[in-house]
Formats: sequence, C-alpha cells, structure tokens
Amino acid sequence: MVGIDAAIANAFRRILLAEVPTMAIEKVFIATNTSIIQDEILAHRLGLIPIYADPRLFEYKQKDDEEGTSDDTLVFELKVKCTRNSKAAKDATDPDELYINHKVYSKEIKWIPMSNQGTLFEEGDIRPIHDDILIAKMRPGQEINLTMHCVKGIGKDHAKFSPVATASYRLLPDIELTEPVTGQMAQRLQKCFSPGVIEIDTVNGVCQARVANPRKDTCSREVLRHQDLKNYVKLSKIRNHFIFSVESTGAIASSLLVSEAVKVLMTKCRNMLSELDKSNDGQ
Repeated sequence: MVGIDAAIANAFRRILLAEVPTMAIEKVFIATNTSIIQDEILAHRLGLIPIYADPRLFEYKQKDDEEGTSDDTLVFELKVKCTRNSKAAKDATDPDELYINHKVYSKEIKWIPMSNQGTLFEEGDIRPIHDDILIAKMRPGQEINLTMHCVKGIGKDHAKFSPVATASYRLLPDIELTEPVTGQMAQRLQKCFSPGVIEIDTVNGVCQARVANPRKDTCSREVLRHQDLKNYVKLSKIRNHFIFSVESTGAIASSLLVSEAVKVLMTKCRNMLSELDKSNDGQ
C-alpha cells in the first residue's frame, strides 16, 4: 500500500484479524466420548480446526435460532472407534501397528448436507482445510461419536473465526549509497545485506555496488558495524509505503482477504458518514 497514513494501514491489519468473517465450528453435540480427552477440551480443539467453506454464501445465524438452517449452518459428524489390529505381529510395540484408528485426525470429520446444500455444493467443497490435524488419541474400546454445527462469525467474537494466521506490515526500506563503493569494499558491502539487495556491476573494469532491490532488506543494519562502510550508506524507511504480509488459514485466499477487508472498511466509512448526516439533520 502506497501513499496512505499509518492509521489506515493498521486499520486494514486489524480488520483482517478480527472483522473478515469465516465459518467455524460453534457447537459440538457429543453422544459418546470414552477417550481420555474431556468433552470441553475436545470441543475446543474441534472449534479451532479451520473449515474450507466460503462465508459469503452463508448468513449469520440468529441468536434465537437453536437448530440453524441450510442458509446459516453446516453440519459435520465425527465417528471413530479404536480396535486392536488382529494382523499385528506378536512382538510389535508400535501403536500404529497394534491398533486401528488409535489416532483421530481431521480427515475423519464428514460433512452432512442440510436441505438443499447437497445440490449447491459438490463433494470436497465443504471440509476441514487440513486432513492431518490430530484431534485425539485412543486405545481399543474407546470411541468418539459426535455432531458439530459450523456457523459464520468474526474474529472479534472468537479467535477461531479469524481468517488469518498472521497479518502484519512493515515500511519499505530506503537504502542510499552516498558515495560510489568499488572493489573489495563493494563485495563486503553486498554481504552486509540480504541476498538481492545489493548487486555488483562492472564499470570500466571496476566492480561497483548499486542498490538493486531494497524491498528484500530485513533491516539487520549489519553495515553499521563496519566503520569503513557505514559512512557510505544511508538507511531509512519510506513512511507511506507499507508492505503487507497476510498468511491465510486456508479457508480464503490471501488476495481475496485483502479485498474483503477493503469492503469492510468502506462499509464502516459509509455508516459513519450516514450517522453524521443524521446528526446534522437533527440540529
């Protein structure tokens, strides 16, 4: 983002963290849980599993609606029972050989279509994002049988609804060579920065350093430790050029998250202007 104030950049960061909606497991109805994990801990672990579902296709669930509808709720079930492996070797000690289904992974969570959801979505459209999230460990005779309701929400209500693992920004570094740096000093200068920041050109048979890509600089300021090099370089940052890093949980692409954050901020601005107009009309 270029040419904006730091407050606007920070507003986008906060919106990405807390106000772009996603789908997450809200209620867990446990029929059987004989594993060593308590019901509350199990429900909490399930709620933090990111769900692959487009929140734009769903409505917010009403507070007085206990059951939910196909417009605002997704239903999943988890049914796993651990048994002994009759084909395991007699001297086997590895639980992976001794037991079947002793590790419960997110791939065991199955989507149960409600009403017309089966026609609106294809198989694979609604699922946990990752299949290898470990939920629980069991031993023979132990069983987990439960149903989950997944609803739309925002990170401001609970962190499980946050669409990003992290969202941060930094200012674009500005690196200026105050004097020509040549020869061995040019090569030493290049090693003081991250790869790609400083390149060495050959000018009239002489190696000369130039700033190639300051964006790759990690701001280590290593060059300032060298007394013979620090006076050749001026380090600063461009105050209105922000480099964003948005790491999605996988439910929504990072590029789409940014556009959704822009829409949220625009809606907030329109609401603010509308309230100001009402206030002026009332005076």
